[in-house]
Amino acid sequence: MGAIGATARTLFLFIFMIALFTLIGWVVGTFLFPGNWLATMVTFILMAAAINVITYFFSAKIVLFTYKAKMVSENEAPRLYRIVRQVAQKANLPMPKVAILPTQTPNAFATGRNPKNAVVAATEGILQLLDDNELEGVLAHEMAHVRNRDILVMTIAATLAGAISIAARWALIGGLFGGGGNRNQNGWLLILVAVTAPIAALMVQLAVSRSREYGADRGGAEISGRPLYLAKALEKLEVGNRRRPLDYGSPASSSMFIVNPFRGGGFVSLFSTHPPVQERIKRLQKMADDLGQY
Repeated sequence: MGAIGATARTLFLFIFMIALFTLIGWVVGTFLFPGNWLATMVTFILMAAAINVITYFFSAKIVLFTYKAKMVSENEAPRLYRIVRQVAQKANLPMPKVAILPTQTPNAFATGRNPKNAVVAATEGILQLLDDNELEGVLAHEMAHVRNRDILVMTIAATLAGAISIAARWALIGGLFGGGGNRNQNGWLLILVAVTAPIAALMVQLAVSRSREYGADRGGAEISGRPLYLAKALEKLEVGNRRRPLDYGSPASSSMFIVNPFRGGGFVSLFSTHPPVQERIKRLQKMADDLGQY
């Protein structure tokens, strides 16, 4: 029931973003290109889709390069390989490629457009911080992302959010400089749309990301069979990443990691791609209680 509910919420959010984008296309087309609003909207969709298709197929290489990840063999990382293989077998998924990031910030992520092209990456810091059980919990979380094709879901969300941002820029330009005789009457509406629509799209995108994180926590706990493995790991990772945040890369890609590797708190946390760690731990502990595990 929980998985169905999460899928329904994600679908609803996508529908909302599509409706929001359609509204922007109508506003921009009506006031800037009278009679051609449909052509304007289709143009924006095609532009955003082209950018994100390229991102989808090459995102793994881009991300691995950005974070200086090194592909490793089983001989080079026997412990990591053993646990990844164990988790992949439990999840009934192909063995992914394995990479290590040269940083003491304890974290991990998965990338790749589908299970056959997946890469699981762990930092040097997480390998030192966690024991085998906790590391299994983390890697099971990442394999749940792979199994659920969360990368595809987030690419779709990024496509829609990107398309909305492009359309909003056109609206802002039109409101400030264009619109012909309609400028004085409709400029304020274009500016209002330009300011509010990207914020709404961002909030929806963050909601999708947080929903997928909860889903991966649940799926990872089911794969390992021990929810407390991941709960204990998250507790250590939260402290570890606050003490030693990642000092390179981009906060825009923070959603890939199991916890946010960049420094941020207070107002910034409202725009976090991850749900609160304490809430994640609480849900995992409830799963363990339901299973009679302590």
